[in-house]
Amino acid sequence: MTLLVYLPLLLPVVVSLVARRAADRVPPALAVRGLVAAALAAAALSAWSLILLSLTLFDDLPPWRALGGRPGLHLPQPVPDAVAALALGALGWAVVRLGRDLRHRADTVRRLRQAGPAHEGLVVADWDSPLAVAVPGHPGHVLVTSGMLRALGPAERRAVFAHERAHLAHRHHALVAAAAAAAAVNPLLAPVRPVVTYLVERWADEDAAAALADRGLVARAVARAALAGAPAAAPALGITGGVIVRRVNALRQPPAVDGGLLLLVAALAAVAVCLMSGGDATTDFVEVFRAWPR
Repeated sequence: MTLLVYLPLLLPVVVSLVARRAADRVPPALAVRGLVAAALAAAALSAWSLILLSLTLFDDLPPWRALGGRPGLHLPQPVPDAVAALALGALGWAVVRLGRDLRHRADTVRRLRQAGPAHEGLVVADWDSPLAVAVPGHPGHVLVTSGMLRALGPAERRAVFAHERAHLAHRHHALVAAAAAAAAVNPLLAPVRPVVTYLVERWADEDAAAALADRGLVARAVARAALAGAPAAAPALGITGGVIVRRVNALRQPPAVDGGLLLLVAALAAVAVCLMSGGDATTDFVEVFRAWPR
């Protein structure tokens, strides 16, 4: 095989760099969709490269002389066994990581759905811990605790409900899960996961601000929910240190324009290049496979 088989393994680095730079420069809805698509493509292409590399372990190529050294015949170079073994180990570890992530998400959703039956898309749990979260399902619903309701005023409650309903309407849980799955398959994509989590919160913030026609109100609701200070609320509301400050600051400014659109285009262009290299690597593997002795 040629060195093209290794190129998709570097693609996650490009996607991760774009994710960090695009977070506050591209409208959240566009940024999330672009980054998740790029991350999934990068994970799939890198996994395919690992599969191609590891498959070369299952047989040994005959020596070049055994093929007769026919003029004009140029077989791709075989992959070293050590590299193929590392690729197989990386694939196995990716499967383990992906399984753990999927199981953790399923357990979390199951626990949240046990809080009680929904009434008109809302569950109010009598818990002291301040929490508001969109619980996916068929149908999904909003779960809010009595601790969160006590921490917010009536207008701020409306902002929180609008925020969580935006999560449900746009199926943000699926986008976050997709980014997490990509990071599980290829750890180089790990920086994309928190960026996507932040951006879906920003997306829901913008939807709530548009629905209520009051960006300041949503900013106050986000800040008040953060001041409620429950560790359990952090994953649900994106409340993690500087993230909350970024969200509030973004709501105090006009909505973002497509200032960083070229970054997403660059990431998708890198995906296209790696897709072509993956196709070439696949062709090489088929040629190598045909050269194996029968």
